[in-house]
Amino acid sequence: MIGRAFVSNRGRAAVVVPMLLCALACARTDGAIVLSNVTKETGVTFIHTDGSGGQRYIVETVCAGLALFDYDNDGDEDIYFLNGAPLKGTKVSKPPTNALYRNDGNFKFTDVTKEAGVGDTGFALGVAAADYDNDGDLDIYINNYGPNVLYRNNGDGTFSDVTAEAGVANGDKVGAAAMFLDMDKDGDLDLFVGNYVIFTYENHSPQSTNGIPMYAGPMDYPSRPNDLYRNNGDGTFTNVSIESGIAAHKGSGMGGVCADYDNDGDTDIRILNDVDSDFLFENDGTGKFEEVGLLSGLAYNMHGKPMGSMGVDCGDYDNDGWLDFFQTSYNKETTLLYKNLNGKLFEDVTLATGAGEGTYPHVTWGTGLVDFDNDGDKDIFVACGHIQDNIELFDNTGTYLVENILLMNTGDGKFVNVSKESGDGMKVKLSSRGAVFDDLDGDGDIDAVILNSRREPTILRNDSQNSNHWVRIRLRGVKTNRDGVGARVKVTAGDLAQIDEVHSGRSYQSHYGMCLHFGLGKREKIDRIKVRWIGGGVDVIENVAVDQRLTITEGKGVTP
Repeated sequence: MIGRAFVSNRGRAAVVVPMLLCALACARTDGAIVLSNVTKETGVTFIHTDGSGGQRYIVETVCAGLALFDYDNDGDEDIYFLNGAPLKGTKVSKPPTNALYRNDGNFKFTDVTKEAGVGDTGFALGVAAADYDNDGDLDIYINNYGPNVLYRNNGDGTFSDVTAEAGVANGDKVGAAAMFLDMDKDGDLDLFVGNYVIFTYENHSPQSTNGIPMYAGPMDYPSRPNDLYRNNGDGTFTNVSIESGIAAHKGSGMGGVCADYDNDGDTDIRILNDVDSDFLFENDGTGKFEEVGLLSGLAYNMHGKPMGSMGVDCGDYDNDGWLDFFQTSYNKETTLLYKNLNGKLFEDVTLATGAGEGTYPHVTWGTGLVDFDNDGDKDIFVACGHIQDNIELFDNTGTYLVENILLMNTGDGKFVNVSKESGDGMKVKLSSRGAVFDDLDGDGDIDAVILNSRREPTILRNDSQNSNHWVRIRLRGVKTNRDGVGARVKVTAGDLAQIDEVHSGRSYQSHYGMCLHFGLGKREKIDRIKVRWIGGGVDVIENVAVDQRLTITEGKGVTP
């Protein structure tokens, strides 16, 4: 991720990938997606800080993700913003905290951080929400630089810090992605904790170019393994990093997502590494993992080069029944789209599909494969922003504050950049990090929230005008975990068949999407919904009306 605009202290030159997309540009559709910037109307007053005070510590550059989740079980998605604590040498009058905003409807939010008890003052980097104790509400795990935090949801609008009793503080490390998954199909959620490089104040590596100060990169520090915790079912976790195979591989962890890429009924782990080969941990079904990134074609790009990998999402962009991976990277490197070839191999189809259009000049972070126009295929959102706040002084191709990017899926396996035609929300120029997506106002289309480094967030309302249909599906596990994390859902409506999974943790060190949203285009009836739960159980519902929110309970079908 860091410092690939030049080679001076990296030892690797960036690979230039010219994007020959004239044909796609000519086929560009106009303005079908409209995202409006409504930040000032929402009541959200959060301002992010990266803890910086002029020392240029590497951890400042990777801060931070955010989460969308329904903490109070009222049916809408609330926002949890992460913040950076003051680093050594930084003086503040009041320590910043993470912030929880309750969704009051109609894009109005109230800061409930203090009463909820989730104002952690640590240096936050990654976050995931999940019902780890299966008690009916979502808990929060924060991956910090320093000890991590697990907040248990008390079910009354408040949370308790149970980190010590749960045993998941994870030492004094630099955090990255956090994801919950049921790795052994025993009905409760285990915890994957990503780790970035080994950084301390003592090994801080000041850098400069032509006398201009700059941030160091990941290759200036040692890498380290990630951690995996098994849920013991009694409120505690056991670190199984060694016996699971996770600890055998060191990296510089960034974004991640847990997904059943090979469709064998268990959940695998995709974790990106910054300027190193990316990992794919294949699950054998019992919670033992083999790293198959190189064998699967996911370790490097099509040129066999490691990327400055950042955020990742998975989704079936071409509706062929297999989950594909899209990931972000550093500037002078495009984003990457990997097509899943029947669960055996992945092909880098970035150039062929146009999935990197417009991304080459920018550092790219949070991302989502999201159907913004409800036409039945996944579009791509890319959050952009450089990490060097003075990049213009030593690289005339780089810009610190930039606009984000929206790539529309044309429905034939190709993407076109519609950023400039898609509303004032795509004209905001800041330095973005985490990005999350969900239907914030309950109107049947997907909105977005972006965390911006050192600034206010960007909150985007989807104002696309079309008559396309949709369905939103919430899962309720009985024998399996309460929210169906890891479950596979297939929705068939006439000639359109789509798949998706419930994930806990994704994008750039962020969390969103516990309810699954399917755009249906003009199709006016759903023929069949099939849910495959972790552990093998299957539910099938037929002849379902469109434009509604459904709850499907394991073994019971559609329930109130």
